[in-house]
Amino acid sequence: MSHAPLPLAPRKFGETMRTDAWWLQPAITVLVFGSFIAYSTWAALQGTHYHFGNYLSPFYSPELFGDSPHAWFGPKPAWWPGLVPFSPAILILWMPGGFRFTCYYYRGAYYKAFWADPPNCAVGEPRTSYRGENSFPLIVQNIHRYFLYLAIPFLFVLLHDAWKGLWFTDASGHVSFGIGVGTLVLALNVTLLSGYTLGCHAFRHLVGGMMDRISERPARKFAYDCASCLNRGHMQWAWFSLFGVAFADIYVRLCSMGIWTDWRLL
Repeated sequence: MSHAPLPLAPRKFGETMRTDAWWLQPAITVLVFGSFIAYSTWAALQGTHYHFGNYLSPFYSPELFGDSPHAWFGPKPAWWPGLVPFSPAILILWMPGGFRFTCYYYRGAYYKAFWADPPNCAVGEPRTSYRGENSFPLIVQNIHRYFLYLAIPFLFVLLHDAWKGLWFTDASGHVSFGIGVGTLVLALNVTLLSGYTLGCHAFRHLVGGMMDRISERPARKFAYDCASCLNRGHMQWAWFSLFGVAFADIYVRLCSMGIWTDWRLL
């Protein structure tokens, strides 16, 4: 027996048969992710209080040009436009920022929260047609794998920053090994960022997902299995690393301003 197709009228914006608080998840995402974007932008434009002794804020690392002892190539370059405020973070922060912005997990989170595409599952959205990622601005998401190539070297730089956080210089210039609270903050930050980056879907594809018979390549299979293990908690790594990198900058900033004391544990 044949049945006549029943036309489905599109839902109006916010219309749904769901009875739960479907708006809560996107609201929290807007609050948390929006706060991070606002704070990181503010912190990156300050250009001050981003280093304290042997500690360097991850928002400014690597410091290519700057006034701190951590700068690789000296102070602000002469070619920098005089009308543009200078901050070392402007030169590098767009790379890890682009990696996080185009992240596969975050797409599902902020597509709902910021684009309302849709506001949540089975909830009407404020548009009548679906364009997906074939038009601006969402088409930008397709360059995620290239931002991955830029983000991986940052892990080695931040690991080196954590290593530098183990060596303290006293008033006489003597360098000695030690562990401060800031040392642990920087080490935790690179650990969380590594778990987030190396569990990325694009990284899984890079190390072995592209292969038809990965079992024939033991080393690639091991790397793929490790990435898959991290990927199963990709959401948690994404959010914890977001808090971790922001707190690392806050910690260095407040120590530099003299508001917090970096207690030495060893």
